[in-house]
Amino acid sequence: MCGITGVYAFNEKGQCYFNRVDASVKTLLQRGPDSHAVYEGAHACLGHARLSIIDLSDAASQPFQDVTKRYTIVFNGEIYNYQELRTYLIKKGLPLKTQSDTEVLLYLYIIEGSKCLDKLRGFFAFAVYDNRDNTFFMARDRIGIKPLLYYRDRNKLLFASEMKALMALDIPKQLDKTSASQYFQFNYIPSPHTIFEQVKKLEPGHFIFIENKQVRHEKYFTINYNRSNFLPITYDDAQVQLQKYMEQSVQERMIADVPLGAFLSGGIDSSVIVSEAVKFTDQLNTFSIGYKDQPFFDETYYAELVAKKFNTNHQTFSLSTDDLYANLHQVLEYIDEPFADSSALPLHILSMHTRNHATVALSGDGADELFSGYNKHKAHYHAMHQGFKSMLIKMGLPLWKNLPKSRNGKFSNTIRQLDRYGHGLVMDSPNRYWYWASLLHQDDANELFRFQVLLNELKVRKHEILKHFPKTENFSDILFTDMQLVLVSDMLHKVDSMSMANSLEVRVPFLDHRLVNFVFSLPDSFKINANMRKRLLQDTYRNILPHELYQRPKHGFEVPLMNWFRTELKDELLNKYLNRDFIEAQQIFNPEIIERYKKQLFSKNPGDIQAYLWALLVFQHWWIKNMD
Repeated sequence: MCGITGVYAFNEKGQCYFNRVDASVKTLLQRGPDSHAVYEGAHACLGHARLSIIDLSDAASQPFQDVTKRYTIVFNGEIYNYQELRTYLIKKGLPLKTQSDTEVLLYLYIIEGSKCLDKLRGFFAFAVYDNRDNTFFMARDRIGIKPLLYYRDRNKLLFASEMKALMALDIPKQLDKTSASQYFQFNYIPSPHTIFEQVKKLEPGHFIFIENKQVRHEKYFTINYNRSNFLPITYDDAQVQLQKYMEQSVQERMIADVPLGAFLSGGIDSSVIVSEAVKFTDQLNTFSIGYKDQPFFDETYYAELVAKKFNTNHQTFSLSTDDLYANLHQVLEYIDEPFADSSALPLHILSMHTRNHATVALSGDGADELFSGYNKHKAHYHAMHQGFKSMLIKMGLPLWKNLPKSRNGKFSNTIRQLDRYGHGLVMDSPNRYWYWASLLHQDDANELFRFQVLLNELKVRKHEILKHFPKTENFSDILFTDMQLVLVSDMLHKVDSMSMANSLEVRVPFLDHRLVNFVFSLPDSFKINANMRKRLLQDTYRNILPHELYQRPKHGFEVPLMNWFRTELKDELLNKYLNRDFIEAQQIFNPEIIERYKKQLFSKNPGDIQAYLWALLVFQHWWIKNMD
């Protein structure tokens, strides 16, 4: 796991950017603290910051060259089947000198070109330069676990693992107004777009190849999902197959030459990972965080049950609200593009503590999107099978509208949920998905700004995200769209950035592409019914995991934003980030809307105002640091 950056120059003007690569690499040292280096060729300059995981020797350091020094690679990620591929390459007579997956990846590309991607199992973002033919190739893994951003103009292509590294290469920082609007809708910016107009994220399962100044952008992988042709398999056989895939995926992700552990929240997903991991080691380290100030959200009891059952070396990091607040500004400082999923804060703290004991951690991320784990999935299911309760909720919309709504009380939160569910019920499937995926309605997001958001561009981006929703409703369309939108742009981005901020590699067994293809080949009924979400996953491990895990509700932890905004963060929020003089000078936000938000914060009916204000605070911190 590492950070990569670099320049491919189309001409002499592009080559002038080579001298910025060293500074760009240094912005990535939290991703790769063990070593860093830069390679410069005639048409490319490549930089790398290394976090040593496999083959810790200097011989495996990057940028890495083949024996002829014709090809140079920079690589972020892990290739789990590299030993098998290494044997394949040796049989072909290739002169491998290290035990690293980097060397295997480079030689596989040398002999097979872009077709090498079909053979890889793992997560990756990498770039290869051929200094004889002056070609350039870069690719991102199938699911989008590892990030890769780029900027291109007539003189050069710039690329990096993080936006801060691109900014060090002196990209034009022109605000993408459509992205800004979507950020306030979702709390994140949907891929492939970024906060800057001319910077894009290379999409999952895509590569770019440059030859003779011609740029070829191709897709090499898509999830094998055919909504009208599911696998003919029984539910019992599907459970057997799922466990085989899980066992294989976890086993492959335990290859490392450094200490390895697993996150253990006490939920089904992380417990499944641990139940498989203990098959391959008798010294598994597991880590969880608890919330001693908020026992309702504390799940450490269940995590400890799992740890005891599987005899892991378990550590619980018990956090107070003060601990969360103490790390808030550290998270804000690391964020280099507006991103307002507040659960990044506890994940950052978990990663920080875990890194003191391990360099690699297994995680249960991806299971919710694959198997239908979110509350919104239950809502979608019931919306597609509307009964008497749904009819009553729709009839009650005028009532819900006038009752107080807030996340901070049981009654007011129930009213908030009924109102949101009721509004979704009267929409068609694509617009319902969009509404429930959004935090803020598009019109409300647009009215935040002084400038005019281009509605046609918003419509184009919305259509692209919802293109997998045909007229006939199908529940797996929701999961498939979640894989493209929520998983890549929110969940995986959060895991990568918060773990890498602490030099920790996180591996995600649920997102092995073979397992993903298998799950999307199964009927909807295997994943959800009227009584159960994640049906197949839960039933597969029902006799393996502690039964207590099946007898409790799922509690999503809420960072205490409302309390902070009314106490510790009040002065900073009101007098710095949302100060009227600053808002007027900034010329981005409508000051009247900002003043309305500030009043709503202290009203008896705050609704979701703390989420809107958090998104504003994150944006303003980013703006002051990078743009002001």
